[in-house]
Amino acid sequence: MKKWFIFLLVPFLSGCSLRTLNPISETGADQAFLINLSFGLMMFVVAVVCVLFILFTVKYRETEKNKTDIPKHEEGNRTLEIIWTTLPILLLIGLAIPTIIYTFQVSNTDASSEEALHVNVVGEQWRWTFQYENGKETHDKLVLPVDQEVVFHLNSTDVIHSFWVPRLVGKRDAIPGKENKLKVTPNEVGTYQGKCAEYCGILHADMRFVMEVVPEKEFEEWLAKEQ
Repeated sequence: MKKWFIFLLVPFLSGCSLRTLNPISETGADQAFLINLSFGLMMFVVAVVCVLFILFTVKYRETEKNKTDIPKHEEGNRTLEIIWTTLPILLLIGLAIPTIIYTFQVSNTDASSEEALHVNVVGEQWRWTFQYENGKETHDKLVLPVDQEVVFHLNSTDVIHSFWVPRLVGKRDAIPGKENKLKVTPNEVGTYQGKCAEYCGILHADMRFVMEVVPEKEFEEWLAKEQ
């Protein structure tokens, strides 16, 4: 009994700070909405199935009265057939429409504004390098201005890495020989944890970085400082 109790406590004692469902950007909020929507639809289906299972179990349970009865043959019920055919279709449509809209918005990186900040992100075994437009370069520390659109240009020098700041936006791969882009606007000042979300070798766990979102004036001062 004690072993099971300890096992159940592990998720609460792990101290994980990767809060995907507490986003600090509009893009992250859209992605969190899709996760919650998917979970809500799934729980609706589970609830319906469980309720029907309990009702039929109680209604058609074996009793002394119906132990020898032969159930009446039913040819079919057109109303029920229409319901259980159209309901899944409606659920899928309700999930597909916002998914397509938000996916297009995230993927449309070419529609970034002229004021957008462009940052080259280079993943390599075993660190992250961030290169700004003025030539400034940092390792394992990403500094961004709040409420300004940022376009990440993701590259890798060796194997596939995955750039991920859980509270900022979803994952995007950094692939050798191919540049991927990721557009996002952080809207909350603070310090956040980032990491590589693609297993990339024996020291994969060390590929972490810190992202600091600061006021615009503070960012300009930081950017102007010598490396």
